[in-house]
Amino acid sequence: MTDRYQPKPEHKFTFGLWTVGSVGRDPFGEPVRSRLSPVELVYLLAEVGAYGVNFHDNDLVPIDATPAERDRIVAEFKKALRDTGLVVPMATTNLFSDPIFKDGAFTSNDPRVRAYALQKTMRAIDLGVELGAKVYVFWGGREGVETDAVRNPVDALKRMREALNFLCEYVIDQGYDLKFALEAKPNEPRGDIYLATTGHMLAFIETLDHPEMVGVNPEVAHEHMAGLNFLHAVAQAWEAGKLFHIDLNDQAFCRYDQDLRFGSHNIKAAFFLVKFLEDVGYQGSRHFDAHAYRTEDYEGVKEFARGCMRTYLILKEKGERWNADPEIQALLAEINADDGSTDPFKGRYTPEKAAALKMATFDRVALGQRGLAYERLDQLTIEILLGVR
Repeated sequence: MTDRYQPKPEHKFTFGLWTVGSVGRDPFGEPVRSRLSPVELVYLLAEVGAYGVNFHDNDLVPIDATPAERDRIVAEFKKALRDTGLVVPMATTNLFSDPIFKDGAFTSNDPRVRAYALQKTMRAIDLGVELGAKVYVFWGGREGVETDAVRNPVDALKRMREALNFLCEYVIDQGYDLKFALEAKPNEPRGDIYLATTGHMLAFIETLDHPEMVGVNPEVAHEHMAGLNFLHAVAQAWEAGKLFHIDLNDQAFCRYDQDLRFGSHNIKAAFFLVKFLEDVGYQGSRHFDAHAYRTEDYEGVKEFARGCMRTYLILKEKGERWNADPEIQALLAEINADDGSTDPFKGRYTPEKAAALKMATFDRVALGQRGLAYERLDQLTIEILLGVR
């Protein structure tokens, strides 16, 4: 019997080299897994059925590599991609690990650091495009502060805007087919990070010289760290035409960045997220930016990766069942019933509509007393998720 939850290329499941390549280090403990090379990680991802692999520049090429070393590493990586059929849909730059970025990259107070960050990013963009990337993600890992005494946040925004405008022009000048996706996070590793949520990013994008080139890369864990509803952030990005990429993982609300296996903690939130992406026809990568537990060896890492993809496909099937359930659909029809009595007031404002609406009569008491059956609707959702419906 065929397992219907096996990943296929059309599902566009991707992982970063930094995800399956995590050695399990944390602030309180040393690595628990040996480091695998990028080539070994490509073969690992092919084994578990992934569609693609994404990377930071230094996940692939060490920051101090010579040009000859760089060319050798890239050639070996390309061969592994050819051998496995994996693709590179997205790339990004590490602007947070090296000590030079301890006070940020694009927002650093030191103009030499800002210039180096631009140089590093241009070279990384070249590498990403060379390997086929169509989306370039920007996560401002150190773009923040521990104390606002060090920088006026308005200056930080101006510096970030200047950097992104510069890089947009670079991409245009090079003739690259590339879009940028900005990734928000409220804190960690800095005490407070600028542009902390997807909503912040969406507002900021409209201030850029080329907003059409720039969208967002929302991440489950980053919105949940702030206690926010991730689905709502994704929906706002989608409605704005700015959902260029997405990072899937899981996270307990208001904790440190956990990067848990997708769907392993907030199963109902994951369900409605998957259902939304599938219902609206999202065509981008389903990128899993998560890590296996520190307890695992590499067999456990493979189980983690398989689990991310399998859970997504299970929830996709649950969403289809929810959409087809006659009682759920009947409840939705009842909840959204429209007798046409407000049709004269709908649509764009006109003085006539406003005058008519001011004169209309509503049975406020009856409307306030009406039960909406949301408890029943939510219970039916839970029963579908629990497999009893």
